[in-house]
Amino acid sequence: MHACFVRSAAVAVAVTGTLTWAPAASAQPSEPTPSASAAPAETPAPDAGSVEITTKDTAGDALPGAAFLLLDSAGEEAGRGKTDAQGKLTFPDLAPGVYRLKETASGSPLHEAVADQDVIVTPGATTRLTITDPFKAAKVLLQAKDDKTGKLLPGATVNIGTGTSTLLTLTTGAKGTASGELPVTSRKTQFWVKEIKAPAGYDLYKPCKSFTAGLGAPVTVTVTNAKTATNPKPDASDKPTHKPSGAPSTSADKPGSGTGGAKPFPQGAGTLDAASSSAAAPAGDSTPKAPAGSLAHTGADATPWIAAGAGCLVVAGAITLVAVRRRSSTGSEPDDSGKTS
Repeated sequence: MHACFVRSAAVAVAVTGTLTWAPAASAQPSEPTPSASAAPAETPAPDAGSVEITTKDTAGDALPGAAFLLLDSAGEEAGRGKTDAQGKLTFPDLAPGVYRLKETASGSPLHEAVADQDVIVTPGATTRLTITDPFKAAKVLLQAKDDKTGKLLPGATVNIGTGTSTLLTLTTGAKGTASGELPVTSRKTQFWVKEIKAPAGYDLYKPCKSFTAGLGAPVTVTVTNAKTATNPKPDASDKPTHKPSGAPSTSADKPGSGTGGAKPFPQGAGTLDAASSSAAAPAGDSTPKAPAGSLAHTGADATPWIAAGAGCLVVAGAITLVAVRRRSSTGSEPDDSGKTS
């Protein structure tokens, strides 16, 4: 039908001789237009997921104002926000995958932010997380001192804990101090300290003392040590310089000593006691003389004095006897008056 129209138009041009239309361009058959149903269909989007965060402290109280940042697997920001008055925050419309959750602020001067963690988002589901922000640790300063002088002592080791758990072990350094941090579970936490190693030259501090630490506040703990008592070592000068001789000392060696405690007589005078008399050897005897330290005199030296004393006693006795007899004989005769003199 279209072709017939072209022929008639060409005839008309030839008859009239007037060129008013160029049908050659429209004589070519046109390309068929593709139908809309032939275009490829788009891939449908997967179901989105979400992340819901609830923030609390170790006591179970909600923490409003905690700030979080959510990053996708490429490190691009997928969302950010702060928890509400109930400590809740939601990141909606998230494509499934692994995300990185960062807490940038706890929203409280008494709490610490937690470390980063991974979050997995599944299609059409809500991933719920509970974030527990710990209280800020208490800062403890340990000191070991001499109980008398207050001097700081190095080398003291203590355990610090609460209940039955040991939380921290500290050893004082060259300046006699040591520091550390204690995790706390409330605004005021009770701790104990126990010394397990004393400084060199000191006794162990045996009592177990307690103290209270607040949130993020510094606290000083002091243990005192007494010096170890030492027994004095014997002095070398106290030892005897020579061994005692086997021979007993005599009166000639030391005044007032010797057998029976007899004092020595001047040379050639006095008498000997029984021990010295028995020890004297007869003249001409071949027995060797007593060694040094024996009696200074023998019985032979005292013989003239003994004889002289005996003679004097005999004479004195005779004179006394004669005088007594004469007096008794004269006193018994009566005189002329009849009296006895």
